Amino acid sequence: MQTFDKLTLRALEVFTAVIETGSVAAAAARLKASPSTVSQQISNLEATLGTRLLDRSARPIALTPSGILLQSHAQNILDEIGLARAKLMELQLSSLPRLRLGMIDDLDATLTPDLVGELTRRYPGCSFEAWSGRSDEHQAALEARSADIIVAADIDEPQDWCERHVLLREPFILVTAKGLITTHSDPLQTIMTVPFVSYPSRLPMGRSIEQHLRRLRLAPERRFEFSSSHSVFAMVKECGGWALTTPLSYLHGKRFHGEIDVHPLPFAGFFRTVSLKARRNELGDLPRHLAELCRAMIEERCIDKASETVPWLKSAMQVHRVEIGADINPASSGAAEEY
Repeated sequence: MQTFDKLTLRALEVFTAVIETGSVAAAAARLKASPSTVSQQISNLEATLGTRLLDRSARPIALTPSGILLQSHAQNILDEIGLARAKLMELQLSSLPRLRLGMIDDLDATLTPDLVGELTRRYPGCSFEAWSGRSDEHQAALEARSADIIVAADIDEPQDWCERHVLLREPFILVTAKGLITTHSDPLQTIMTVPFVSYPSRLPMGRSIEQHLRRLRLAPERRFEFSSSHSVFAMVKECGGWALTTPLSYLHGKRFHGEIDVHPLPFAGFFRTVSLKARRNELGDLPRHLAELCRAMIEERCIDKASETVPWLKSAMQVHRVEIGADINPASSGAAEEY
């Protein structure tokens, strides 16, 4: 009688990955394993079950009748195991003593109170610490285990230990002194004749802007550099100049909205993404759940609000709705993506 004592969950995961990707090489890339390891797992699974599961001569790889039968059972098994893991993680988290949340400055007032309120309802015995700051500082805190969840601009590609849920993709925009650009003026020529106010290149925002201007071979004189968007906007007003920023930063500086103008870029554009991140496999489905809450709040409180005064921002800012597995990795790394 055939026994299945060597049947493993890993073998079923590999089998499912090969089916979904259509090849051993693609499955190996998804699983971060070598093609030979994936092929050996499939061979071991076939030996354990005593039947061929894949027709390797087909392109893409096709299932045999036995493979078709196993496919539905394998997916059910993996789904049930995933559900059990999530429930066990939730049980473990119910006694979580403390949770630390780092929030990007631009979204602190918009998201933090409601996120902490949701966490309080979900984990009534837990205490919470939340702070706002720069994206690079939050990323470092998450990696150093001094933060548990962060909402920050993406600086580079996430490493294997990081679970990422993209929230928003937003373009960089132009802010100018009131009335600087008119319907009869050339925007690019106009701004190049007045002072440029920038973020320091030691900040992620400043680096992205500097790199993009360099790609375009634009070299405005960097006389004024400020770390906060409020100071940038105040100086734009004061010196009759211009700056590059993002819609979230512009919305965060609402006290200046009547004193500066906002425009699409007068040259090739670029974007940044903002994501919720946590260490992988430590907080169950909590990061995914909080990411959904963040997306809804960003859409209602940022995008819809922005469109009331700057209608074109509604289509320019895109809440990321598609989930692939536990996280989403867009085409760009979040630093500067051109369009």
